[in-house]
Amino acid sequence: MNTFLTIKEKQHWNHFIKRAISYDAYHLWEYHDIDPSGEPVLFVLQKGHLFIALPLIKRRIPDSTLYDLTSVYGYAGPVSNERFENLSEGLLQEFKDSFMDFMTKENCISVFSRLHPFINQRLLLSRFGGIYENGKTLYVDLTVPYQDQIEGYDKRLAKQVRSLKSRNYKVVESSDRKAIRQFAEMYTENMLRVGASGSYFFKEEYFANLLELNQETSTLMMVYDQGIPTGGALLLHSKDIIRQHLSATSIDYLKESPSKFITDEVSLLGRRIGARYYHMGGGVGGQEDSLFKFKASFTKTTLDDYTWRFIADNNAYNALVEEKGAARLKQGFFPLYRSRIAETAEPTE
Repeated sequence: MNTFLTIKEKQHWNHFIKRAISYDAYHLWEYHDIDPSGEPVLFVLQKGHLFIALPLIKRRIPDSTLYDLTSVYGYAGPVSNERFENLSEGLLQEFKDSFMDFMTKENCISVFSRLHPFINQRLLLSRFGGIYENGKTLYVDLTVPYQDQIEGYDKRLAKQVRSLKSRNYKVVESSDRKAIRQFAEMYTENMLRVGASGSYFFKEEYFANLLELNQETSTLMMVYDQGIPTGGALLLHSKDIIRQHLSATSIDYLKESPSKFITDEVSLLGRRIGARYYHMGGGVGGQEDSLFKFKASFTKTTLDDYTWRFIADNNAYNALVEEKGAARLKQGFFPLYRSRIAETAEPTE
């Protein structure tokens, strides 16, 4: 007998996620619990010992009795305790049918999710439609010798990393409040300097909560020059993957580019904790922009990146778009009816 569950509490949520054959820190209850945009919900279809679980955030649509679903900031999407390739067609179809019933019951008219590039989630979600390419995402293979990794750096970058290492910067892994405050201040300064939109700003409490609730899967790496913070990175890591979730550089050290030193140090930490991949991500909005080119100076290894943008109730969706006058706005935005509610589209990097 197949059953579907909606789970909202930590122990039951993580009971499923941690049994998945592959999952990330972004899938855990702790990461969803600090998302302020709505109510965390884990949809689970279970058949015997097999399950498929999809973590999402349920959001009320302003000035409406309807809701929509979105993923957390990062790479989430569905997981299972069996590879999707090995699940039966019947079970995959039942997941779709059950999830559609769930959306109807919960008055949810659309769903957005950033997909995980290391998990073949498209095999499951292609049954719904709404899968969109989102450029390339880069990663460093940590299973090769470190010297081979360095030789894969752009020549100018490798020279800069060696020079930065000679400066005797002090690398500290810390979660004390002083370090969190220093990181938060640098991060906010960076976002203001580049003119980032509202969804990229986070309060100090966000960083503190993330580190406190996710002690097994998060690390704050700070780099100091004789006690002065030069930069830092808030890292998320799972069994196989480490990544810079958010990073910051002191405006007083922009010319020294400590971010290059930090990126190399993250790869070394990944090796120490047994990660196989250092996932660097891509450019803003899936573009091969300056951010992408910076990351590509460390590695040329890429994966295809995708998002899932599914409309369950076209009539309700189109009515909201018309009501809010959003049809004339940028068509890359999803869901389009939120284009005047939120400051940006769903986070892409």
